[in-house]
Amino acid sequence: MNAPQSSDSNASSSITDPVHPPTKPPARNPQRRKALTALATVVVLGGLGWALYEYFSASHYESTDNAYVQGNVIQITPQIGGTAMAIMADDTDFVKAGQTLVQLDPADAKVALDQSEAALAEAVRQVRTLYANNGTLAAQIALRDADVVKAQSEISRASDDLNRRQSLIGNGAVSKEELNHSQTQLATAKSALAAANAGVIAAREQLTSNQALTEGTSIEQHPSVQMAAAKVREAYLATQRTALFAPVDGYVAKRTVQLGQRVAAGMPLMSIIPLGQVWVDANFKEVQLRTIRIGQPATLVADLYGKKVEYNGTVVGLGAGTGAAFSLLPAQNATGNWIKVVQRVPVRIALDAKQLQENPLLVGLSMVAEIDVSKRDGKTLADAPRAAALLQPQAYAAKGDAANDDVRRVIAANSGKASAVASGRVAQRQAIQAQ
Repeated sequence: MNAPQSSDSNASSSITDPVHPPTKPPARNPQRRKALTALATVVVLGGLGWALYEYFSASHYESTDNAYVQGNVIQITPQIGGTAMAIMADDTDFVKAGQTLVQLDPADAKVALDQSEAALAEAVRQVRTLYANNGTLAAQIALRDADVVKAQSEISRASDDLNRRQSLIGNGAVSKEELNHSQTQLATAKSALAAANAGVIAAREQLTSNQALTEGTSIEQHPSVQMAAAKVREAYLATQRTALFAPVDGYVAKRTVQLGQRVAAGMPLMSIIPLGQVWVDANFKEVQLRTIRIGQPATLVADLYGKKVEYNGTVVGLGAGTGAAFSLLPAQNATGNWIKVVQRVPVRIALDAKQLQENPLLVGLSMVAEIDVSKRDGKTLADAPRAAALLQPQAYAAKGDAANDDVRRVIAANSGKASAVASGRVAQRQAIQAQ
């Protein structure tokens, strides 16, 4: 009975329901699948390409657009006060080292030089007198010694006379008055001997005192002469400092001095900027400093010229602190309200002098710097002092030599050596003419 029922149910289930037809699976879109596959492929390839670029190229460079041209801004300031009589340079002018920029009135300085030279001449002659007094005092000692010998002779004679009179006083041949007179002469002779000995001692003390002023030195090296010579050097340098010259080659900027202006020592008159010695301070974030080392090459682009001009540079040092540490009002991070700010540290990049000559840069211009950090065997900070002076004009030393020549001339003219100095100068001139 159960089997026929089962077959009937299967037959009825196989018959299609005209009201609810069976649902078919949705047809697949091959174009959409291809598009998604292509998009996924592009994303994967792009990510892979970016990873490869980051690993092989981008990780080897650090760049910033927070970079600016810096240079030495040399202020021209007078070392003495005076009135500006002439101005030989103006803003934007190019000047050479040693060129006169401002001329001050030299009248007061020349008067002071004449006075100091006269004081030096007087000091030399006074010292010469001290040396001459040594001979005079030595002669005084010899004279006092002669007085001692003379006094001793007088004592001997007076003693003999007294002895003879004392031997004759008993028989009445010599009066008592004559005997007293002989005794008085002996006492006078002894007093004269004592005075002569005191004179010898006084003369020797005077010689010793005078020798203390001259012993172990010469006229040129005597302290009085040296003091007066220092005044001459000071006055001579003052006369030379009435002319303010350019210490280096460069361009004039920020001229403030005016004709007839009374200027004081240390007052800024103008500035000289040597544009051939500029560099770039690139302010990198602190996280970028992990791989920056001294000696790494850099490529720089100036906004002035654009990407068509590239500069080659070299990292020469890192700043000792962040800009916030040296700011006028440093941040007070110990307060309650605190927000972390990424700090920046200036990295100095030296530029190629030849490229600067072809495409000069001005101080303060914006730059874009990129450092190749692939080689990281250099040092982060310098560990040795600078071997030579950064800037050292030779004209300052020349002024000191000229001042010493003036001192020697005054000393020679007042110490009896003028003729020797003059003959030496004539021989020098003849040798120059012969060459």
